[in-house]
Amino acid sequence: MPRPGGGLLTRVAVTLGDARGIGPEIVVAALQPAAAFHPAPEFIVVGPTGTVADTLSGEFLSVGAWSPSDEIAHAGRLAGAAIERAVRLALDGYVQAIVTAPIDKAALHAGGFDFPGHTEMLAALSGAADVSMLMSAEETVLGGPLRVVLATTHVPLADVPRLVTADLLVRQTRILNEALRRGWAMERPRIAMCAFNPHASDDGLFGDEEARIYAPALATLRATGIDARGPFPADTVFLRTARGEFDAVVAPYHDVGMAAFKTAAFGSGVNVTLGLPFVRTSPDHGVALDIAGQNRADPASMIEAIRLALQLAVTHHYENVAR
Repeated sequence: MPRPGGGLLTRVAVTLGDARGIGPEIVVAALQPAAAFHPAPEFIVVGPTGTVADTLSGEFLSVGAWSPSDEIAHAGRLAGAAIERAVRLALDGYVQAIVTAPIDKAALHAGGFDFPGHTEMLAALSGAADVSMLMSAEETVLGGPLRVVLATTHVPLADVPRLVTADLLVRQTRILNEALRRGWAMERPRIAMCAFNPHASDDGLFGDEEARIYAPALATLRATGIDARGPFPADTVFLRTARGEFDAVVAPYHDVGMAAFKTAAFGSGVNVTLGLPFVRTSPDHGVALDIAGQNRADPASMIEAIRLALQLAVTHHYENVAR
């Protein structure tokens, strides 16, 4: 969509998340003129009325009314309805990206939405066959950037050994490789595989997943020209990546990746859903019910989420034109 005078006009849908949490206030803070996003987008805020976001100028699509006296289920219904509305805007081509404020998974369930989180709900609503959850920070306390794909996301730890297969690692790494090539303009990304067992099993002393699952996955990936390496122990691979040895890491399960990522980049990281037919980003934190409404919430991660969404939306647009 061209803008007057040339260039790409990007519309971004911003959902308010759970109305009880810090979502509305970090959206308000992030959309202030001081943020100065480039290229300058049009924002469409999607969520309930009755929050501090009512003060925002510009386009606002209401999904209902919220009051602090309302029950948790109502907050979940409104949060889920906002996600549904934003996805419809993206699928219809009205917006080129979605940025989502945090939701409370318990509220989402109470509101009638049977999804573990945003990632799974967005995949279902868009009909995406395969998605990846990427945590991305271009600056970290360790120095360089850290980008981590979680091969399994919001599942019990007891289920992880069954879910981590060679096929899963191949699919997740391929999605990541394409995203880095297109969205981050990397000609041949260097992708590290985080091991499943301590010390990458020490040649089978602590499990056989590295030999039984990782070895065939790596062989398949390398045969198709993807620069996948490892598996490397979890206690070193994230530091090595942040110091520039690799461009990204594929972690086998949620907490091994998130613990390292949030230690290195909490407050500046961005959650990106790869594999959707549109761009979607989100801050790297939760609803923070304990500080909501106290004007203490830091909008830095929301601002970074919007900036990355704009970068990826431009790339996504020109890919679609090329097709």
